[in-house]
Amino acid sequence: MEDYGLNKKKLFSLTRKTLERRINSFYHETNDGTITLEMLITLQVREELCKADFSYILRSLVQRIFLQTRSTKAMRRYYLYFIDYFGKKEWRLLSVKLFPAQTFIAEKLEHLYSQVINPSLEGLAES
Repeated sequence: MEDYGLNKKKLFSLTRKTLERRINSFYHETNDGTITLEMLITLQVREELCKADFSYILRSLVQRIFLQTRSTKAMRRYYLYFIDYFGKKEWRLLSVKLFPAQTFIAEKLEHLYSQVINPSLEGLAES
């Protein structure tokens, strides 16, 4: 990260345009999604602390990291920080990708509910 001129101090002092260029080149040269996501979260903190606009910074890069690369532990840890970067359809795809077992269980429970519990409750309401 230091090789790209992106230390902690510079993440809080450089302009948006410069940061976008450096973070983008850092990711494309290293393919390190974890560090890239951590830098983008740091910029979200910076946005909350100052008046500068860093909203949706490198949105296409975030979408590429989450949707087109292999799922990692860091992606599962940080995905909630990037909810606003995705539409509803993309968010659903991302949830299925990052948490396949959880999605499978939720779908099976919903299916079970619709087959067993729902008809039983309807019979009670009619009587």
